[in-house]
Amino acid sequence: MQQIHIDFLNGKNAYRRQHGGGRKQMLAKAVGIKSGYLPTVVDATAGLGGDSYVLASLGCSVVMLERSPIIAKLLEDGLRRLKSDPLGKDLCLDLVYGDTKDYLTNLSMVNHPDVIYLDPMYPHQKKSALAKKEMRILREVVGADEDAAALLEIALCYAKKRVVVKRARLAPELGEIKPNLVFTGQSSRFDVYFTAL
Repeated sequence: MQQIHIDFLNGKNAYRRQHGGGRKQMLAKAVGIKSGYLPTVVDATAGLGGDSYVLASLGCSVVMLERSPIIAKLLEDGLRRLKSDPLGKDLCLDLVYGDTKDYLTNLSMVNHPDVIYLDPMYPHQKKSALAKKEMRILREVVGADEDAAALLEIALCYAKKRVVVKRARLAPELGEIKPNLVFTGQSSRFDVYFTAL
């Protein structure tokens, strides 16, 4: 297996921070960032942490949840280097290693996040172009998110304002649950489910 590490300060993550469009980008709109409002976010499928980092860079308080011990160690290493740099020391970005359901069910109501963000592993497409190296390695380590639909149902019970699901642009809705709002880009989309806790 090729070596990989998570670098929030350079490469793709730095480019997204500098040129991603700020609060006008789809991710920011999907989680509901507005002038004077920065939601608390739980990224329930943190993966390599790129989206969590973008949200934290925009001012959100973000908790990354990761159940793979290997990916969690990579995130821990990347987060340690980020927090030791002036660019990252003040970001509200934390990591919890463990199961999302366990984490959410142990939160008191007052600590429920405004937004729960899900980016489950996309279904494998045989005819698609070869995925980028990071995603191939992530899929190899984590495998398919077979419980993604169940995770959406859990998230809908614990998010104060909305659940946001990142999907491939043409993929079916997760769990065949129709979203309230959709933001569609060239290759992916964000399905937004409003909650009223």
